[in-house]
Amino acid sequence: MKRIAESTVRRLSLYLRFLEEFEKAGKLTIASGELARSGGTTSAQVRKDLSFFGSFGKRGLGYSIRELTGAIRGILGLKHSWKVVIVGAGKIGAALAQYSGFPDRGFNVVGIFDNDPRRVGQWYDGVAVADVCSLEADVRRLGAEIAIIAVPPQAAQGVADRVAAAGIHAILDFSTAAITVPPSVTLRSMNMAVELEILSFALTEGARQ
Repeated sequence: MKRIAESTVRRLSLYLRFLEEFEKAGKLTIASGELARSGGTTSAQVRKDLSFFGSFGKRGLGYSIRELTGAIRGILGLKHSWKVVIVGAGKIGAALAQYSGFPDRGFNVVGIFDNDPRRVGQWYDGVAVADVCSLEADVRRLGAEIAIIAVPPQAAQGVADRVAAAGIHAILDFSTAAITVPPSVTLRSMNMAVELEILSFALTEGARQ
């Protein structure tokens, strides 16, 4: 199978959210043009994105919302229940541990870790914060597949090394550190400052026009 561009995956995620909204509203079918307008793209782009994964919909009739929603959920791996651990129970980690959107998408937080004795033992949605000393053993015992890193930048690389060594193959990093991982590990970094700078650029460009 050919490599799918990240931009395509991002659009599929957007399409899914719009399809779910349409389904809740009671709609049964949708045309590529309507889905494109919701996602801020074109009908041709919608059809191209979907064509990587098969044939969907019928010419003149559009797409069955229920069928396309199920197909995209399968493509994105959301029919699988993923076990997630969060390393760092500070403000960001605690907020993520209580985010209700994770279970809705099949992401189940099974472990939370911190090195602060004041946080160890606190409970978030039925999961107690454990001492980070037990990280590797607990990751293996719990069968965790995804790690979220929410620790200070100076500690992030060490945590990434530890979870990778414990068998984690996907990391979402909130630390803002420039960490490196083995080729077998997929890393996504969330840097709020960068995202705000992109918005700042967009506002500045708009003012120039």
